[in-house]
Amino acid sequence: MKINAHAVLEQGGQLSKYTYEMPEVGDEEVDIKIHYCGLCHSDLSMMNNDWGMTQYPIVPGHEIVGEVVKLGKYTKGLKVGDLVGVGWNADSCSHCNECMEGSQHLCSSLQGTIVGRQGGFADYVRAHWSWAIPLPKGIDLKKAGPLLCGGITVFSPILLAGVLPTHKVGVIGIGGLGHLALKFLNKWGCEVVAFSSNPDKTDAILEMGATKVINSTKPEELESIAGTLNFIINTTNVSLDWNSYLQTLAPKGTFHTVGAVLEPMDIPAFSLIAGEKAVSGSPTGSPVTMKTMLDFCVRHDIYPIVEEFEMDNVKEAISHLEEGKARYRVVLKV
Repeated sequence: MKINAHAVLEQGGQLSKYTYEMPEVGDEEVDIKIHYCGLCHSDLSMMNNDWGMTQYPIVPGHEIVGEVVKLGKYTKGLKVGDLVGVGWNADSCSHCNECMEGSQHLCSSLQGTIVGRQGGFADYVRAHWSWAIPLPKGIDLKKAGPLLCGGITVFSPILLAGVLPTHKVGVIGIGGLGHLALKFLNKWGCEVVAFSSNPDKTDAILEMGATKVINSTKPEELESIAGTLNFIINTTNVSLDWNSYLQTLAPKGTFHTVGAVLEPMDIPAFSLIAGEKAVSGSPTGSPVTMKTMLDFCVRHDIYPIVEEFEMDNVKEAISHLEEGKARYRVVLKV
């Protein structure tokens, strides 16, 4: 099958039109005609080889919504014409301990959709059937793509940490990930504190579901909620004064990071020991958790705030994201 795509051909190169051939679909694979593909900051990181694992040429795009057009002979639960989504992951081994217990996203043989494979800045994409997530009836296809990476990244920690509706929680960084975390936690029933360094966004953040906004540049505002939060999720990828946030945790509280902070995080041991506090992190989530999240989104009408670009205008969309202008997720229409 001939695939028309946009790719970066070599490190330091720019995105350009690219055509490649895919072999016959594998026995457990599905081919998907793409309708929409989100643009995530992780795409930029992979295009630039920021994480040292990019294989060129690379077709970015891992927040994919589309229609099944071809099935391998051993695929399960899907048929031609089904609407599905593919996120950061496209394949796992299906037989290791992690896969067998339902934690396929922790498989040691996990294959990322754009790590050693070609992604969704294209007209078609291929994935293992188990990672082609059926979309629930009534979902808004135009806004569903970012849920498959950004959404699951902040939804899964809510389950991992055992967050309850009675909890008071915090969200650091109200951007592409953080604004979705606010929406999830609000509908979860929590009192939600948003940490933001931009006072001009306060009204918008409250509309997203926060019950209170703390100016993270003012120590006295952080001190005013010391010892009150049961759970904090960090969505930023920059170094912060982590101890200031740990001090806002209640005893037995959890600080969970999903932001890919490249520098070592300076965590004072006594900030954890005295209150039996925990620091944790997670990647995306399993196929079952992704299905659960999508059902939750449809039930509560939770979607990212998106800006739509045509796929042929992908360079403009990337510049928009790089310049920090995206509010809050970018979606490409094929």
